[in-house]
Amino acid sequence: MGRDGTFGIFTPDIDHTIIGDGNSVAEAKADFENSVQEMILSYTETGREIPDEIKNLKFEYKYDLASFFNFYRCINATQLAKVAGLNASLMRKYRVGITYISEKQTKKVEQALHRLGAELMAVKL
Repeated sequence: MGRDGTFGIFTPDIDHTIIGDGNSVAEAKADFENSVQEMILSYTETGREIPDEIKNLKFEYKYDLASFFNFYRCINATQLAKVAGLNASLMRKYRVGITYISEKQTKKVEQALHRLGAELMAVKL
């Protein structure tokens, strides 16, 4: 999530930069997918060959940690820090985006979320 409160999506792993943004995650995804279609249309209208990396583009949406906590407001950063074995104060800094989170720390948070998700899937009410 950007400092202006909007969400952004981009393609970090291909040569062609494609972006999408919106006031919500759903709007950003729709804008991104529209950008892909516009790029393909641009190639076909001008008779140029569509690059392979765009022809079969598969989307994998990832959150940065600040956007994750913004989107899933029901998840408490302090409690998740405990589950992940991280310092709660540091997790709160990650949550608001004032401290960079390393790839190693990101993996710890992701693993904790997956464990929590598995536990929640087993809940019967």
